Amino acid sequence: MKVVVVDYGSGNLRSVVKALELAARDIREINQILLTSDSGDLSNADYVVLPGVGSFGDCLTGLKNLAGMREKLKEFAIDRCRPFLGICVGMHLMGSRGLEYGEHFGLGWIKGEVTELTPQDKELKIPHMGWNELILDDKSHPFFLDVGNSAHVYFVHSYSLKCERKKNILARVKHGEDIAAVVGCENLIGTQFHP
Repeated sequence: MKVVVVDYGSGNLRSVVKALELAARDIREINQILLTSDSGDLSNADYVVLPGVGSFGDCLTGLKNLAGMREKLKEFAIDRCRPFLGICVGMHLMGSRGLEYGEHFGLGWIKGEVTELTPQDKELKIPHMGWNELILDDKSHPFFLDVGNSAHVYFVHSYSLKCERKKNILARVKHGEDIAAVVGCENLIGTQFHP
């Protein structure tokens, strides 16, 4: 099996690839992890990962600058219904619209807007940084196979995806408000944290 990590000039690519290589040692079926900016490499991928670090608009621009990448991502994830993982801003790009430094239209795969975190408690710092306990909304989802309700994951972000459909939120964390930590729809998964 082949995992493709999209390199669009944004993200912690080395750590994503290294984490996948470590996971592949346990999952013997994965025999190739490819970091690429060539949209053609998605044609024979089994899994695609879209990482992201930075602002919604900059990441979207980076994605648009890769010839045919948006079309190939749609073909892979939506038309062919293949497994797709968006990480951090990669998850944000799955949404309909981002409001970080202007208005930008995302991939539209999960209906919702990416908006700034504005906790009512002024003691809570933004960006939201640190370890938080996951609250699983769909404990039966395969993504959480070995994850319990007390799992802790690390966050660094100032914006979050507000899903229109609550059923798309698979897990949350609390930071003065509920924040979507994991979103999903059929073959699509997005994580606000870096798994």
